[in-house]
Amino acid sequence: MDISTVTTGPRQTYQRVLDNLLSVIKGKEDALRKLLAAFFTGQHVLLEDVPGTGKTTLAKALAASLRCSFQRIQFTPDLLPSDIVGVTVFNQQSREFNFHRGPIFAQVLLTDEINRASPRTQSALLEAMAEKQVSVDGVRYPLDNAFFVIATQNPLESHGTYPLPEAQMDRFGMRFSLGYVPPELEVQMLNDQQGDGPLAGLQPCADGDDLVGMKRAIDHVHISEELKRYIVDLVAATRNSPGIRIGASFRASQTLMRISKALALFDDRDFVTPDLIQEVASSVLAHRLCLDSQSRFNGVSADLVVQDILRKIPPPT
Repeated sequence: MDISTVTTGPRQTYQRVLDNLLSVIKGKEDALRKLLAAFFTGQHVLLEDVPGTGKTTLAKALAASLRCSFQRIQFTPDLLPSDIVGVTVFNQQSREFNFHRGPIFAQVLLTDEINRASPRTQSALLEAMAEKQVSVDGVRYPLDNAFFVIATQNPLESHGTYPLPEAQMDRFGMRFSLGYVPPELEVQMLNDQQGDGPLAGLQPCADGDDLVGMKRAIDHVHISEELKRYIVDLVAATRNSPGIRIGASFRASQTLMRISKALALFDDRDFVTPDLIQEVASSVLAHRLCLDSQSRFNGVSADLVVQDILRKIPPPT
């Protein structure tokens, strides 16, 4: 596709990228909608899924659709921080130290099974996700402005894993899953795998100017003071709910507002409505909550807590 010949309005940009991704990732429009809302608002994503649901393919397809560089890191217990950010090496010919950049210097970074690395290695991502920079030997190296992390972890396999600390969980704007596709779509996917597969022929459908335009358009989507208060009330309720040891932070309020504004733009609206906030509340809030031991013993989940809060706090009319 020659992107210079197509309409480049923000709504059209979203639809082109979505259609591009759907040509590879079948039947997952709701998940792709969340992914693109996170990407266009600068929020990182945590995918909790069992193996084989297309997480790597999704990350590659996103990078290919947007002309972004892509790197994948397989997290393992023996992975070191230098394996991620890079290392300084002494050059004997020039008698100088040269920095060799690690895979973190990409625009779209897939960190596979992030909870299998040690806390020390996991923390190497924290500065990058928060500040879009890394520090090596006292020198700061900026990352690309489009730097976007898609991290994965298996929610069923806990052997040999290290739970992500609360500070790092808070750096992920959203958490959701892809899941398996219906059988009829899986048959279609088998047919698509003949030859090199759909990913090999994927063409870019947006560029840097489109990304800048999207971010500016999202900034101009209106959200009323009543809906801002609604967001604040939802987040505050997570801090006061029984059974919750740690509630959502102010960063969660910011993310929920930004994501809902992006969804409004995707739906060709110039204002946010309560249903958009409710649509993504669990994906934005649940992973930031820390339940106490009694709640976990009783089978209470953070998603159920958020859904209960949504039922108890009515949206403004």
